[in-house]
Amino acid sequence: MAERAALEELVRLQGERVRGLKQQKASAEQIEEELAKLLKLKAQMGPDEGKQKFVLKTPKGTRDYSPRQMAVREKVFDVIVSCFKRHGAEVIDTPVFELKDFDIAGQFDPMIPDAECLKIMCEILSSLQIGDFLVKVNDRRILDGMFAVCGVPDSKFRTICSSVDKLDKVSWEEVKNEMVGEKGLAPEVADRIGDYVQQHGGVSLVEQLLQDPELSQNKQALEGLGDLKLLFEYLTLFGIPDKISFDLSLARGLDYYTGVIYEAVLLQTPVRAGEEPLGVGSVAAGGRYDGLVGMFDPKGRKVPCVGLSVGVERIFSIVEQRLEALEEKVRTTETQVLVASAQKKLLEERLRLVSELWDAGIKAELLYIL
Repeated sequence: MAERAALEELVRLQGERVRGLKQQKASAEQIEEELAKLLKLKAQMGPDEGKQKFVLKTPKGTRDYSPRQMAVREKVFDVIVSCFKRHGAEVIDTPVFELKDFDIAGQFDPMIPDAECLKIMCEILSSLQIGDFLVKVNDRRILDGMFAVCGVPDSKFRTICSSVDKLDKVSWEEVKNEMVGEKGLAPEVADRIGDYVQQHGGVSLVEQLLQDPELSQNKQALEGLGDLKLLFEYLTLFGIPDKISFDLSLARGLDYYTGVIYEAVLLQTPVRAGEEPLGVGSVAAGGRYDGLVGMFDPKGRKVPCVGLSVGVERIFSIVEQRLEALEEKVRTTETQVLVASAQKKLLEERLRLVSELWDAGIKAELLYIL
C-alpha cells in the first residue's frame, strides 16, 4: 500500500508538470516527453486483469469560464463521453489536463480495436460539426522498414522520423535540408525517403507498396502493410474509408508507438478549383502501444493496447469561434419550466408549485418577484 501511495504521488506530481508546461506554452517536444513519462508512471500501477475499455476523465480546468463558455464545454464533453460510453467504455480518473484519452487493452482479433478507435474518432468529429476533417493513418513498422530500405542508419531512425513528421507544416525541400544539413544524412538517402513520404492515398496505395520490390522484402514493413490492408477492410465495413488517408509522412515521434498511428486534422477549403484541401491543425490522435504497459508488469505479461485522445481545448476554441462568427446564441441553462405570475402576490403558491416540480425531477426556475 505504501508503495502504491508513493507511486500515486509521483503520478500526481508528473501530471502537474505536464499541465504546467501546457500553461507555459512549452514546445510540443517537451510536452510529449513529459507526457510519455507520465504514461510510464501510470503503467507501473498495473492493469486490471482481463480485457478492459476505459475513459480517462479530464479534471476541471484551472481557470474560470463564463456561463456561455461552460455551456459550450459541457456540450463538447457530452458528445465525446457519450460516444465513448456508446462503445462500452468505463471511467477512471487521471490528473492529465486538456485531453480525453479512450483506450482498449487486452487480446483481440488483429486490427479490430484499431478500426473501432478510428470509428470513434470519426463519430466524435462528425457529431461536433466543426468542419471537414481527414484522419491520416500510418504504421511505425512501415516507417522503420522504409528507413531501413532507404539506407538510414539505425542510430538515426528516431531523429529522421522527427524530421519527416514536419511535412504537414513545411515543404519537402525544407525537411530534406534539415536531414542532410543538420542531421548528416546522405542526400541520396534523403531522396529515396522523399519518394515514399510524399505519397498518400487509400487501400490502393497499400496494395501498391505491397508490390514494391524493396519494401516488400522488409519484414517489418510487410507486417505493417498487411495490417493496414486488413484495417481498411474493417473501415469499409464501418462506413468511413472516405475519411481515412494512408499517409507515409505521418510519423508521430513518441517511441512507445509500436504499430498503427493516426491523427485527425481539420481541412481548409481550397482557394482554387482542383487544389487539395489543406490541413489546418490536429484535433485528435492516437495509435497502438503494445510494449508500454507490459514493461512494468511484475509477471512480464504483454498487454496489447491501442487508444486515441481528443484535443478538447482546441475543439472548444474552434466551436466558440464558429458560434461567434455565426452570431448564434448559446443556451446556458437547462430550465424546462419558469414559475412566475403576472401579479406581485401569490408567492406561497409559486414556492409550493416550484417545489413540486423539483421533487418530480423537472428542471424548474423561480422568478423572484415579491
